[in-house]
Amino acid sequence: MSDFTVIWREWIFFKRRFFKITSAQIVTPILYLITFGWGLNTSTNIDGNSYMYYILPGIAALTTMRSSYSGVSMRISVARLHEKSFENYFLAPISVRRLAIEYIISGALRGIYACFLMVIIMFIAGAHIEKPIVFILATILNATLFSAIGFFAAMIIDTHYDMNRFTSFVITPMSFLCGTFFSVSKLPIFFRWFIELLPLTHATRLMRSATFGRNIDWFSFIVLITYIIIITIFSIRICYEESRI
Repeated sequence: MSDFTVIWREWIFFKRRFFKITSAQIVTPILYLITFGWGLNTSTNIDGNSYMYYILPGIAALTTMRSSYSGVSMRISVARLHEKSFENYFLAPISVRRLAIEYIISGALRGIYACFLMVIIMFIAGAHIEKPIVFILATILNATLFSAIGFFAAMIIDTHYDMNRFTSFVITPMSFLCGTFFSVSKLPIFFRWFIELLPLTHATRLMRSATFGRNIDWFSFIVLITYIIIITIFSIRICYEESRI
């Protein structure tokens, strides 16, 4: 147990708030599904699928991203800025590298759980996943990446307002622009190039391809893995710098 101190602590936190966390994870995707799936363009077909079925993998990717990101960023930002308790980790018998990695894993698990709930909703809505292994791998990478982004963001901000600004300028735009609710092929070419640089675009593409049984763009896997490695390294580095203050 001592080898997984942070993960165990987050597991205890999750168990004690299981129903609150679960209900919160379900509400948002259902609202997206009702608003965009049933309330809008119900007769529209995109890439050979009804609009409602088209957006289901996008909502799954979006839900995974937000849960992983917020599960880490909120916990650390509150501990650092409000409770002033995050520094206690630096006095504990746990390395800074392990601290960062375990927090990232904890956030990723939260995102994977949120995606699991979304998959249940997808099945209830009548969808099914043609390539489940690819879908699971894409979900794990998506969750891990945005958990790392959440950790990094929470470590570099100085106020809660900075955290809100980071979310508004980085996470929220990706929620709507990265192919979650419409095909990026409809965007102007110069704007599409920018969207292709964003990680959620590749996660959404992989999860949608896995859902509908299309050819898998393995380059998207490489992009996500590259992002994970880079942001994790930066996260560990900033955590080391924080421990020396």
